[in-house]
Amino acid sequence: MSTMLEAELLAHLDAQVASARRLLALVLEQGGAIRSRDVDGVLGKLAEIQTEMGRRGSLEQERAGVLQRAGATLGVPATEVTLERLCMLVTAGAAEMARERSSELRGLLAEIAREHGINRALMRQELAFLSHLTRLVGNEAEGGYTPTGSTGGGRVSPSSHHVLDLRA
Repeated sequence: MSTMLEAELLAHLDAQVASARRLLALVLEQGGAIRSRDVDGVLGKLAEIQTEMGRRGSLEQERAGVLQRAGATLGVPATEVTLERLCMLVTAGAAEMARERSSELRGLLAEIAREHGINRALMRQELAFLSHLTRLVGNEAEGGYTPTGSTGGGRVSPSSHHVLDLRA
């Protein structure tokens, strides 16, 4: 049993879980910004999410290294190293901690995927609404505007469409 591999495995899983927690928090905050139609907030969270995804790319490289070292110890290719095989190389206590952290990580990643899907749906809905408003405003400008010098005197004629009705 390799205490070095054990420490590396647990530290890596801790880093993965911490990153996933940060990413989930950012995705949830982005969802809040989308719901409140805070464009700057949405874009700010997007930049933070991209930064965290860059960190996750580094973690994936570390993961590949852990799998390669474990594979060499087990005599199998890195692609065949599973959590259970890794657990054979560490103490029983470390194996249990690795299983718990791996389970937590899978749950966090599933929640991130779910929340990201919700955010994408909300964004599609907001963009569809914006597209609809743009078409309405575009149609009013095309159909209701009379240029200066003509009979309308440069005014926009009343439209049957109410883009924003402020009447109580």
